Amino acid sequence: MNEFVKLDLQDELTINELWSLQHKAYRLEAQLIGFLDIPPLLETRDMLRRSSETFYGCLSEDGDIMGAVATQEESPGKLTITRMMVDPDHFRKGIAGSLLNYVFEHYNSMEQFIVSTGKLNTPAVSLYIKHGFIAAGIEEVAPGVELIEFNRIGKLETC
Repeated sequence: MNEFVKLDLQDELTINELWSLQHKAYRLEAQLIGFLDIPPLLETRDMLRRSSETFYGCLSEDGDIMGAVATQEESPGKLTITRMMVDPDHFRKGIAGSLLNYVFEHYNSMEQFIVSTGKLNTPAVSLYIKHGFIAAGIEEVAPGVELIEFNRIGKLETC
């Protein structure tokens, strides 16, 4: 059974492991969507450390971060999932879905959850649809690069 914890961004080992995970995961997304300037790939450890987002990690039995999710409350009742990342060595193990379910349970009073991903990132698009998100809009963020924003009503049964 995996452990879910709030990550301490002031802890040097945690920030180094999270930064490394972020780069592994988002490099793959960048390749999928054909856009290498995804903001998390441009972020330094120091920028990550100063983030105002709340990060939760899915830890292995050895305490390694296998996946992480970041959230930010936009307004009362609205929570944005700002980052979702899984170590490629742990793909197809249900970690991203478990992280989403953890967020839904942890923030069970939220009325709405919001998340965005690259339109061409079909694994992420499928994940969000499977977990009750509905496409709410598409925005072109660079020539030929589109992001889909998804919304989910907060009080749904989780998968």
